[in-house]
Amino acid sequence: MQKFIKAFIDAIKGTETDFTQGSINRAVFLLAVPMILEMVMEGIFSIVDAFLVSKVSEEAFATVVLTETVATLLYALAIGISIAATAMVSRRIGEKNPAAAAEAAGQAILLGIGVSIFISIIGILFPADLLRLMGASEAVIAIGTNFTRIFLGSNVVIMLLFILNGIFRGAGNAAIAMRVLILANLLNIVLDFILIFGFGPIPALGVTGAAIATSIGRGTAVAYQLYILFSDKSLIKLTKQHLKTNWNILKKLVDIAATGSGQHLIGSASWIFLMMLIADYGTETVNGYGIAIRIVMFTFLPAWGIANAGATLIGQNLGAGLPERAETSVYRAAFLNMAFLFIVSIIYAIWAELFIRIFNQNEAVVAIGIECLRIFCVSYAIFAFGMVIMQAFGGAGDTRTPTFINFVSFWLIQIPLAYFLAKSLHWEATGAYWALVISEFFWVGLAVYIFRKGKWKTIEI
Repeated sequence: MQKFIKAFIDAIKGTETDFTQGSINRAVFLLAVPMILEMVMEGIFSIVDAFLVSKVSEEAFATVVLTETVATLLYALAIGISIAATAMVSRRIGEKNPAAAAEAAGQAILLGIGVSIFISIIGILFPADLLRLMGASEAVIAIGTNFTRIFLGSNVVIMLLFILNGIFRGAGNAAIAMRVLILANLLNIVLDFILIFGFGPIPALGVTGAAIATSIGRGTAVAYQLYILFSDKSLIKLTKQHLKTNWNILKKLVDIAATGSGQHLIGSASWIFLMMLIADYGTETVNGYGIAIRIVMFTFLPAWGIANAGATLIGQNLGAGLPERAETSVYRAAFLNMAFLFIVSIIYAIWAELFIRIFNQNEAVVAIGIECLRIFCVSYAIFAFGMVIMQAFGGAGDTRTPTFINFVSFWLIQIPLAYFLAKSLHWEATGAYWALVISEFFWVGLAVYIFRKGKWKTIEI
């Protein structure tokens, strides 16, 4: 117990950054603990907003569900660049070259800012059109246009939060990423209560207040991240020189990020298709599905934390010329993740109604949410294993393989199957849920098969 407590404290402090030697189990633990907490904090963002906005109106909650579904495209781009940053930074750290790691970090920041400008323009000019495209009713559009405009218009803070945390993870200091999200969440929670419901002279802004609160919370976290990177408080020390365009490094980052983003864009686009399919069955179905997804994502995010630990370990150990240690590290993280989500799936299956009712008391919404959550639990544990394998490809700098796996699993299997089950067999939204689960089993099997071939060990970045 004393060893466990000491290791936990070390993980929270972020005292170690070199994971190319020593115990693999300790390395996984030291990285996974802060990464799990980091992802929990990210999940709390979504849960808090969903809980508080659900108290405003059904239309307000639907606005958040539909906008964040569109925002999955933004997240895909941010994650793709973050994967590239983590892969390149971790490889340079493994090679014991922190100066080159800082150079890569600076170029990743420039790339993220450039992409976010384009998204901001679309979000500011066409918020109502985006909601209408997702199947929103006119009532939802009337209430939610400002939320969508602010959320997407200020997307640079989301983009940089992902990228900067990817840089910290690649450097082996996941504890910093955890701390900035704690700060962001505390601000978001306080501001949500004030701006959504009003306080003193501040008027109640409803769902629009949620967008403002989230932007301020994340923006403050980004400011803190940049302060750390430009000070002497991080292994990677940025200077103004690192923010000047280096086309050679930028080209490598774009190459990795393009397929990394493509990997997640494929998944996000299939997610949007499912959302549009589900929206055909009414606002109550959208909200029941939206609640279940938020509950699922709340525990998926810490599971991604464990998967991110595997990505950092594979990058650093490949940089140090230790491919076998890299592979062992990934499998240790994968089995840990699988055990975690297996326990969670049992809890969700048994107490699904309790969790759904936290967010909504509408009996129709509750029934839909319960069904959706329990169906998702079928593939929970096996999906956890696949998450680590897929992140490991990215950590090695191989983002083409996950893109191929996602395309086959989601576009050739999940989408046609969802349409067939929902429309042809008349299972309606239930068919979409089952299509997602079935495709995930295939997704994991294909990922493990390709990973075992070991071509990722030869990737140079």
